[in-house]
Amino acid sequence: MPRKRPVVGVIGNTAMLNDTYAVHAGGVMNSAAIAEVTGALPLLIPTDPRFVSVEDLLETCDGFLLTGGRPNVHPEEYGEEPTAAHGDFDRGRDAIVLPLVRACVERGQPFFGVCRGFQEVNVAMGGTLYPEIRDLPGRMNHRMPPDGTIEEKFALRHTVRFTEGGVFHQLLGAVEVMTNTLHGQGIKTPGQRIVIDGYAPDGTPEAIYVKDALGFTLSVQWHPEYNAGKDPVSRPLFAAFGAAVRDWQAGGRG
Repeated sequence: MPRKRPVVGVIGNTAMLNDTYAVHAGGVMNSAAIAEVTGALPLLIPTDPRFVSVEDLLETCDGFLLTGGRPNVHPEEYGEEPTAAHGDFDRGRDAIVLPLVRACVERGQPFFGVCRGFQEVNVAMGGTLYPEIRDLPGRMNHRMPPDGTIEEKFALRHTVRFTEGGVFHQLLGAVEVMTNTLHGQGIKTPGQRIVIDGYAPDGTPEAIYVKDALGFTLSVQWHPEYNAGKDPVSRPLFAAFGAAVRDWQAGGRG
């Protein structure tokens, strides 16, 4: 008898509680979006190869939410040397998520990439990243405002324009939408089979998918988990992801 709800592995981040106690953590917004909109059981994943393997995760979960996070993908993963501009890193998460993305693409197992997750998908497929896009000529500051309430930090701040007739246009029913923005890095060169399907007004890639993948691979540079149940852009994304994980659970396999 199949499980009542599919299981979505929510990629966790390593953090220090009170600057002394190491934890694996995940935002409540992520769990709420998966439980309430995707309709799945959120399962927080400790992304450390000492404790979990990609093979374990593929067999345990029906899909994966590749969450945002303060640490960035280590530039050695795309052939560059780290600098101060690259910020902090989480090599344990790199070691789990990058091969996990490639395995999911091959199997057709669904994943939804968000912010750092969006960047991980690009790197996993052979792409590169800019360490600080606000330093590039003509680019805006996409980072989270340093002060203010949660509502102010996650407020809608710029448009994203999709390819007319493309995957995101068809799913959301609009060529242009408003999104929040809380990221410092961005795609420099797209990975193999990465299709950039949406851009910010300054040319920063904001929506991608993997060409000819067997399963759901949509990924976005903004944070749709905020207000996911009510936001007209977020809700269809998480609902479509939910349909994909239910199909995987039922044996659709792609």
